[in-house]
Amino acid sequence: MRPSRGLILFLLANLIVIGVLVHSVFTLITLLFEDCSADAIPAIEIPPPENAAEIAKRPQYIPRIIHQTWANESIPEKWQEAQKSCLNLHGDYEYKLWTNEKSRQFIKDEYPWFLDTYDAYPYPIMRADAIRYFILSHYGGIYIDLDDGCHRRLDPLLSYHAWLRKTVPTGISNDAMGAVPGHPFFKQVISQLKSYQRNWQVPYITVMYNTGPLFLSVVWKEYISTVVDEESRVRILMPDEYNTKPWSFFGVYKGSSWHRNDAKAIFWMGQHWLLITCAGFALAATLYVCGFYTYKRMHLRSNASYTAPPAGGFVWPWNGWTWSRGGYRRLPRHAV
Repeated sequence: MRPSRGLILFLLANLIVIGVLVHSVFTLITLLFEDCSADAIPAIEIPPPENAAEIAKRPQYIPRIIHQTWANESIPEKWQEAQKSCLNLHGDYEYKLWTNEKSRQFIKDEYPWFLDTYDAYPYPIMRADAIRYFILSHYGGIYIDLDDGCHRRLDPLLSYHAWLRKTVPTGISNDAMGAVPGHPFFKQVISQLKSYQRNWQVPYITVMYNTGPLFLSVVWKEYISTVVDEESRVRILMPDEYNTKPWSFFGVYKGSSWHRNDAKAIFWMGQHWLLITCAGFALAATLYVCGFYTYKRMHLRSNASYTAPPAGGFVWPWNGWTWSRGGYRRLPRHAV
């Protein structure tokens, strides 16, 4: 029995919708399988803190500037120790604290095309996210979140043209980053901020995907396929070199100042991702079956030769009825 034209169109429409959805989240899907190994900074490349002579021999591309952001000059007490740990270890570095006022003035003076977008962000953390990309692209240096203290000098990280840190479970973070001025990756990041401006109604998702680590991870994943030389490459600082080990560069203090109640639900979903995934597939399958059933009913009612199925129960061949282009019909007794 040949399928009807309407059925073919219905299936084709579903395939198109599925294709569009997969295409729109393709980069997010590929992030799940990205281990950053191709661009990882292996421990063997990083001299231990006590080997000052070896560190001094390494080339230094990134300027000795440490950038941090806060609303004003008054750093909360819970982060003062982290801030001082970086300042005390890097007395020969220039230090720039970007307050709300300084950040906005910088955007107004240097990147006026972005000022409307910057002002329109619904949450202050989004402006704090955005400004760090602009200052790294403009000045270069190393950006460090206020809740990331320094365990050792950052000199070995100056030997790369740009670096980010890997985060768990996947992707990269924006809490510690370094780059030379005008690095092509950060130029691409700031050029795409406008196109990602969208209010997803859930604060956590809006922040993460508009300006935060998820946004940066997507741009990074798309960028790495375009790298043509070592200077445009972005190296990845792995977890052992970032935190938790004696030789790690940073130590994480209490943070997450921008998280709201919705973040708890997102974190719960992350911890139960397998359950959420199975539930999502089950819901998609249910909607598909309901849609297909609705289509068949509507198609039958518009067909003049429609024959009503028996009341109650399903209309499958094993109870004496079958579907054909003309509608439902009873099978011959010997065929049941």
